[in-house]
Formats: sequence, structure tokens, C-alpha cells
Amino acid sequence: MAIEHTPSRNEDEYFARVDADLRKEMREKADAERAAQVAADRNKCPRDGTPLVPRESHHVIVDTCATCEGIWLDKGELEILEKAQAEHSGFVTNLLNIFK
Repeated sequence: MAIEHTPSRNEDEYFARVDADLRKEMREKADAERAAQVAADRNKCPRDGTPLVPRESHHVIVDTCATCEGIWLDKGELEILEKAQAEHSGFVTNLLNIFK
């Protein structure tokens, strides 16, 4: 005589929880991979795709390209350099005159 097994409510809850945890781990892994890809793409020269070299200038990280010698600023960095212009002259002044 065969005994038919029907899952209990506890079994259903357990496997539902295991599935939810698995989906959560997969989502976190996918999000981490996506963030790493975005970071890798973001740190490349928009002109030629060469990895950018970060350099500090007046407490601002300026990204420079070794190939095309381009200078790339992130949002808000130009304003910080403009404030530094009042305190310093030379490179910052010349750089800001390009944008005027």
C-alpha cells in the first residue's frame, strides 16, 4: 500500500523562504556585478576609452587621459575649482578661463 505524501504547511513555508533567500542572493550578486561594470565604464575616457588617471588638484580629483591629454571633471568639481580661484592663481585660473 503506497503512502501519498502531501507537503505540510511548514514545508511549503520553508521552501518558499529558501527560494526567497536564493532570489535575494542572486539579485545582490547581479547588482554588485552591474555596479562594478558601471564603475569600470565610468573610469574611461569618453573620447578614446583609455582608463583615466585620477590626480588631485586643490582638493578636487581631476581625471586625466594619458592618451589624448583630456581633463574630465565630475559634477560639482568645477564649482569647487572656481572657489579655489579666489585663493590660488596659475593652473586653476588658466583652466577656468578656457570655460568662459
